[in-house]
Amino acid sequence: MTTAALTQPVDIDTMRHSISRLIGPDTESLEGPELAGLTGLLRGHMQLIIPEIEQAAGNLPRDDVPRYCALACIGEARAKLRAAAGAGPDRAAAYARRLARSLAALCDHYEALTGVEMCLACDQPIRDREDSTPYGHVSASGGAACAGRVHTRCAHVLRHR
Repeated sequence: MTTAALTQPVDIDTMRHSISRLIGPDTESLEGPELAGLTGLLRGHMQLIIPEIEQAAGNLPRDDVPRYCALACIGEARAKLRAAAGAGPDRAAAYARRLARSLAALCDHYEALTGVEMCLACDQPIRDREDSTPYGHVSASGGAACAGRVHTRCAHVLRHR
C-alpha cells in the first residue's frame, strides 16, 4: 500500500519532533500550560494516525504478524488515550511521556505498513531522492544480524566488525 492510498496525510516528521520534546536525548522539562498543550498535541497526533494504521493493517491477511502487532499497538494507544493523567505535575509529565512512547510505536507501525524504509544508523526515514546505501552486518554465527539501508551521510557511524 502506498501513502497516497491513505485517507489522511500523516506528518511523521512533526509527530516525531513532538515525541522528541519528551523522550530522547534532547528532552525538555515542561510544566503547566506548555505540558498540557504538548499533551493535547500528542493526543491529536494519535487520533490522526490510528485510523491510518488500521486502514493499512486491514489490507493485510488476518494471520499476518505485522498486522497483529500494529492492531495490538493501537489497542494499547487507545487505552492510554482513555486514561487520565492524574493529579500533580509529576503525574502529568509521566502521562505525557507514556503518550509519546505510544505515539513513537504508532509511527513505527505506520512506516512499516506503508513501506517507509528507516536508516539503520540514525533511525530516521530514508526519503525519496536521499542518497542511501545497502547495509548488511553478518553476525559471528554467520546469520544476518542487521540488514537494510543507511543514509550515505550516516554510513560512517556504523561499526564494521
